[in-house]
Amino acid sequence: SRTFINIEKKLSVCNKTYALGLSLTLPLCTLTRLESCLDQPMGSSSVHEDVKYLPSPLPAEHYDADTTEPISCGLQTLEELLSWKRSEANPFNVAAVPLAPREPPLARCLHRTLVSHDMMGATIILIHYSQILLFILYLRSCSPSLLRFAQGTNTEAPYAFYHWQYIDIFNYFTHKMVTIPPAVWTNAAHKHGVVVLGTFITEWTDGAAVCEAFLKEEESYRAVADKLVQISYCYGFDGWLINIENPLSKVAVENTPLFLRYLTDQMHERVSGSLVLWYDSVIENGQLTWQNELNESNRMFFDACDGFFTNYNWTEQNLEWMQDYSGVQGRQADVYIGVDVFARGKVVGGMLETNKALEVIRKHKFSAAIFAPGWVYETHSDKTQFRKNQDNFWALLSDYLYIHRPASPLPFISSFCQGFGKAIYWRGQREATRSWFNLTAQEIQPLYYHTELEGQGSLEGQGWLSSRGCPEDAWNGGCSLLLDGLIPATHTSPVCARIFSLHVPLPSKTLVTLIYKPSTGIKVSLELKTTDASLCTHNVQDVKREFHTIHPVFIPPLSLFTQLCGSLSPDGWTVGCSQLELRGCDLREVCLNIQRNGQPQDTAFSCRVGEIMLLDVASLQVPPELVQGLCIYDVVWLRAAGTSPESTSLRLHLNATLRWDYPTHLVRHFRVYWRRLRGPDPRIPPGELVLVGRAYSNIFRVTELAVPEAPSLLELVVEPVIRKGFPVPESHWGRRSLSDPIHGSHILRL
Repeated sequence: SRTFINIEKKLSVCNKTYALGLSLTLPLCTLTRLESCLDQPMGSSSVHEDVKYLPSPLPAEHYDADTTEPISCGLQTLEELLSWKRSEANPFNVAAVPLAPREPPLARCLHRTLVSHDMMGATIILIHYSQILLFILYLRSCSPSLLRFAQGTNTEAPYAFYHWQYIDIFNYFTHKMVTIPPAVWTNAAHKHGVVVLGTFITEWTDGAAVCEAFLKEEESYRAVADKLVQISYCYGFDGWLINIENPLSKVAVENTPLFLRYLTDQMHERVSGSLVLWYDSVIENGQLTWQNELNESNRMFFDACDGFFTNYNWTEQNLEWMQDYSGVQGRQADVYIGVDVFARGKVVGGMLETNKALEVIRKHKFSAAIFAPGWVYETHSDKTQFRKNQDNFWALLSDYLYIHRPASPLPFISSFCQGFGKAIYWRGQREATRSWFNLTAQEIQPLYYHTELEGQGSLEGQGWLSSRGCPEDAWNGGCSLLLDGLIPATHTSPVCARIFSLHVPLPSKTLVTLIYKPSTGIKVSLELKTTDASLCTHNVQDVKREFHTIHPVFIPPLSLFTQLCGSLSPDGWTVGCSQLELRGCDLREVCLNIQRNGQPQDTAFSCRVGEIMLLDVASLQVPPELVQGLCIYDVVWLRAAGTSPESTSLRLHLNATLRWDYPTHLVRHFRVYWRRLRGPDPRIPPGELVLVGRAYSNIFRVTELAVPEAPSLLELVVEPVIRKGFPVPESHWGRRSLSDPIHGSHILRL
């Protein structure tokens, strides 16, 4: 038997009232979360488990206390680090996306860019770092909820980073001793081939005590290094920025290079492509004295790891001296010159003159570490202008940055989603109308720019072309690519809008789809540029530089492609499909040609691009996989008021973790649904499937789902949305039911 919860003790959070200490405990699910999932017998028709309401067993460092939403969290103390166990790791903060290949790879980049991301509230939440050579993002005014929720969150006008093609390394920084990058940032960076670093930092008196404890001997510093390696390997990121911001004793400073070398060697052994960087802080005698350069006082640390991140108060004289310094020779790319975008202290450049700092850094052939590019967000009160401000800032730096090209084999798909928006779209239809943020949803980003179009034979009638993300309409995700501009009357050739710079090998048969909405008065065509012309055979319409140019001819979708391409004009979108037959080609650029219809005159235009997709035709014949092993665990029941302001009655809310097996490289996302199969009144037919949310890995936390009172039978459903675009038959979806048929007792049904 069971009684409903005592609701005398309540919390008020965001206009909702939660009863405290409610959880569903399944006797078979008493070990680790993975074991609890495996303990659900898949061969049985049903398993009956009594519900017991107990204090929630979910660890507070991984789940929000009020909603049970999974959150990101770092480690505060040396004791927490040394006691860390993989079996107790946060499953929601494990990156789902491996590091993608790109051209050129990091090892061949002679002038790298690192971005480092730091934020106010860093002692409470994790902060993200996005790097080209070294890029540090310092966001002090973002809402903490924006960063801590591992499955994303609902938020108006968030900060996000999406100029990944310009950077090499992304560092996520906070003032916790161990900062573990949130998986949403790691996933977005990895899709674009960007290496992600966490941060290990010690500061002030407490930091000095930590250093004396773990740097006292080989056994202790190896124990710390081993844990850092295990954490990086477990959570799927690529290395560490080591920042010792406190003085060291003689013994500690002598052991620091040994610690760095051991950590670096172990990271290289366990994590392919990993990096360990040292921040310019203490020197060889243990004093905390920022040098703003690499020299004999700090070279011992540089020699023991993969790179050196200088402090920000350097002058050009420091860089001139380092160019000839013997300790740098052969490793200039490993020296990252720090640039504070906030321009605090005596620095070169910063703010809207950050380009001046990069100009000097590139002049002397060093890498760059850009700190706090979130300046473009937090110093502007009108957050709705964030995209414009960010695009302008990176355009300012673009002359000193280098475009990196995705190099993964097909499929290549992008609907240009930036990981946030005002609504969530699928195939041009709104799935949900609300503001949201989840960088794991970000897709391969295009080139963003504003350029002038010269009229032929005249200085008058100058036109322009702009490429930017726009959330007002989308094909999939939260935004589309908007190309707009002005074609001068004297400009008679097509305007070529570069969308992607790639290094993608093409199969013998490639299906190309383009989805777009053009304004009136223009013609739009897709242009693909390839290399390896000596091996590549196709009908070449034009040759420019080393590129061969292909203009796919789009035809109405037929036979095999009908499901994929769908209607030609869904809600105003034009959908075109083309099959190319090539051999020995690498795709290097994707462009959209825009040309006016009619007589020469100044022509304003816009073209919204919803999606570009290239598929290997051979892959279309492969049948879809089945969702397998779906299980439900870590169930917590809450009684709370409804979401509407006038709602006063308490309702039952389900919170539960779903896990399943499916090849994640095949999917764009999963849709998670629920429905009522049976309620207290047997005359009411089963309900329709209701979308709960999107999952981007094989695990999803259902939170605050209002469900019918007992007795009732609920069904939770997982639908894979595969990258090829074909709908997966319902017979291949995952399903589990949750019921409470007798006296209010809840039963898990398989």
